[in-house]
Amino acid sequence: MKEIIFFSNNKNKCLEISKLFKDIPIKILSLNNFDKIKSPNENGLTFKENAKIKSSFGLQTFKKTCFADDSGICVEAMNNNPGIKSKKFLETNNSTLDAFNLILSLVDKTKKNKAFFQTSICLSLNVKEHVFFNGIVRGTITKNIKGSGGFGYDPIFIPHGYKKTFAEMTVEEKNSISHRSIAIKKLKKYLLTLI
Repeated sequence: MKEIIFFSNNKNKCLEISKLFKDIPIKILSLNNFDKIKSPNENGLTFKENAKIKSSFGLQTFKKTCFADDSGICVEAMNNNPGIKSKKFLETNNSTLDAFNLILSLVDKTKKNKAFFQTSICLSLNVKEHVFFNGIVRGTITKNIKGSGGFGYDPIFIPHGYKKTFAEMTVEEKNSISHRSIAIKKLKKYLLTLI
């Protein structure tokens, strides 16, 4: 069985990835399978650039095919921010609740509730060959925090065509429509051509 590395130690992302890959003959290892690995400085200006920085670093570190993602939420009321700074935005507020409340108040103030989640995945096959896969899910920001599932911004995002947040969905429901699952499905299709 072919092994590839998912360059992440985010337990929620790794769980999501393992469920999405369970039906193909490729073993996915994450940073959780190894001793503490230093992470590169994510100084890209786009999701795509940050994904490439991480996957290239993983390729150089492990000398194996590696993929990484960079994801975030872009909120119209915040000029499509926090975007690539989504993780940092959660960390720099006193709490996740404070970050959510700030977004909810900006949406309420501006009456602009459109948002989208984006994932860019970079698959680094060798130092010169990098393949990209993208996923976007458009939706709206809620008026209130809803649901206890998922992670990140899931409790304040309702995808178009649905009446509940990602955090109110089962893992299976979310994985059938999420930005990450859209990108992963494209990655899986590509990987199956390499087997």
